[in-house]
Amino acid sequence: MKKWGWGVLAVPLLVLAGCNDEVTPQERQEAYVAAWNEGDYETLYNEFVSDETKEQVDEAAFVERQVALDEALGVTEREVTFTKAPEDAQWEAAEPATFPVQIKVETVAGPVEWEKEMTWQSVETDEELTWMADWDTGFILPDLAEGDEVRVSTLPFARGEIYDRNGNALAINGTGFEVGIVPGKFTDDAQKPRLAELLGTTVEYIDKQLAQSWVKDDQFVPIDKIAQTDDVRAALLEIPGVLLQETAMREYPYGEAAAHLVGYIGPITAEQLAEREDEGYTEFDQIGRQGLESFLEERLRGQDGKRVFIDKAEEGLENVMLAEKEPVAGERIDLTIDAELQRITFASMDGEPGAAAVVDPKTGEVLTLLSSPSFDPSAFMLGMTQAQYDELANDPLNPLLNRFAASYAPGSTLKPITAAIGMEAGTLDPTEGIVIEGATWQKDDSWGDYRVTRLHPEAPNPIDLEKSLVYSDNIYYAQQALKMGRETFVEGLESFGFGEDIPFFLNLQASQVSNDGGIGSEGQLADTSFGQGQMLANILHLASSYQPFLTNGTMWQPTLLLEEDDQVVWKEGLVSEQNAAILQEGMRSMVVDGFAQAANIPNIPLAGKTGTAELKATIDAEGQENGFFVSYPVDTEEMIMAMMIEDVGDNNGSGYVAEKAAAIYKLLYE
Repeated sequence: MKKWGWGVLAVPLLVLAGCNDEVTPQERQEAYVAAWNEGDYETLYNEFVSDETKEQVDEAAFVERQVALDEALGVTEREVTFTKAPEDAQWEAAEPATFPVQIKVETVAGPVEWEKEMTWQSVETDEELTWMADWDTGFILPDLAEGDEVRVSTLPFARGEIYDRNGNALAINGTGFEVGIVPGKFTDDAQKPRLAELLGTTVEYIDKQLAQSWVKDDQFVPIDKIAQTDDVRAALLEIPGVLLQETAMREYPYGEAAAHLVGYIGPITAEQLAEREDEGYTEFDQIGRQGLESFLEERLRGQDGKRVFIDKAEEGLENVMLAEKEPVAGERIDLTIDAELQRITFASMDGEPGAAAVVDPKTGEVLTLLSSPSFDPSAFMLGMTQAQYDELANDPLNPLLNRFAASYAPGSTLKPITAAIGMEAGTLDPTEGIVIEGATWQKDDSWGDYRVTRLHPEAPNPIDLEKSLVYSDNIYYAQQALKMGRETFVEGLESFGFGEDIPFFLNLQASQVSNDGGIGSEGQLADTSFGQGQMLANILHLASSYQPFLTNGTMWQPTLLLEEDDQVVWKEGLVSEQNAAILQEGMRSMVVDGFAQAANIPNIPLAGKTGTAELKATIDAEGQENGFFVSYPVDTEEMIMAMMIEDVGDNNGSGYVAEKAAAIYKLLYE
């Protein structure tokens, strides 16, 4: 037979009978395909490839090139088949035999499929007659010729973006600036220290960049990158020879105001790369390093696209596209956050150390969640010097600390909750007045030296619930807690979510009744009733804990992503409608007549409760005072704001926090 291929069967002259022991070309083809599918290139070369082919390519080149290409193309699967001859086919030893071969290779860019004919020549040795294959580079990839290069290019994905509830961008794929020097125009060396200062680098680094071998007088030499929001742009452009070129960059339009919440991206670390080695990351990738950029990494990341093509060596020939996989963009994430409210709240804190949370009492949606002071997320994204990082890390106000994720002694902001527990338990009658004399009190001599102290002993007797809120009377709440008893009070606090994880998208430190969850003494019971002792509350939980006073007893799970279901009940039946109304009235009086008078704004009626928590190592010691104010607008009840500022002892205590909150309400409603 002259050849078998494409269904053509010639009349044989001298044939190899199917019944003899001589190997047929089809059997050789089957063995070749089996080794090929296994990627066994050594066997292909040594047992199947013709001498003519071996004269053109040695074994090392044959094997190493194909192994290297398999690795470079990310070949995960190869499927080679061939079209068999009819069962009665016979071959003439003197003529070649040809088989159509179908090849499919799965690469990083998708499948590459082609068909090529493989020709076998009979070879007679001293021992037997066999068949050897003619081979060329077209069996590696279609249209691949000697001298061609196979290339893989990456098509970068667009990282998912983060927006607030109103479509305001919190983290987007925007632009920044690459700062560089045109040496021929940068002729005044005296400007180098100024440039180094503006960029937070050194003159030595600038000189190193300018000394690179490729640098010419008219070329742009990159020095550093800055964000769109960086305030050094104007100063940089005043230096002759310094240019700014736009470049793709992650933007954080709300900067410091949302830094702890949104976080930032940065170069992947060696440790992160080792942990994610099977997820397609490379040492050149950016990854979420903090906040939502980190928590949402899997959703924001997306997938790179890939393109596999042949770079033709012969001049005039176009490159051959073999496979292309389009990039998949990361997801868009919409938050419940009101970014403008976040910005206003952050600005009102004016760099004071503290935290704030604003929730919608009708839904549980989180409108604001921030920590102050803060940092510029773009600085971390772009990279900073050790000196710049040390300045932040050693700042006594600790701007790197995420205070909204921590828990603090809530002080007197706990009193409405204590009152609600007592009223629901039937041990606290809001109309009953208690005669309290003096500034200190103890149950009896069994308390030893411990006494409960109140700030306003001049409060007119008798003290009922409303007066207890207006004058923030610690003794009143200590006595009410003793009437409740430890078990009832602890169970009541647990019903408000103390002692359990906060059901929230981000990790927050849980609020606690005490270090071990219980109350060990009457003194501790008294302290806990007004938010001291070992009690701690997270700022978001504290804001959520006031929801039952506006929802007839229901506390919603706080939500951060708009896609989450809102109005998911976390706790319910916490306070009756009647008792909630009594507490609302008392908290309104607290703003009008009590410590929060700074928040008594004409035409913007607010209600709430201040709190001051003293942190001290012993009873007799003096400690730092943290101020709190939890408030809401009476007319709309559309938000509950909880704010905490550390160390307010010299700033009018919790009244200082009420002033900060009042400034926010004025901006919102006036």
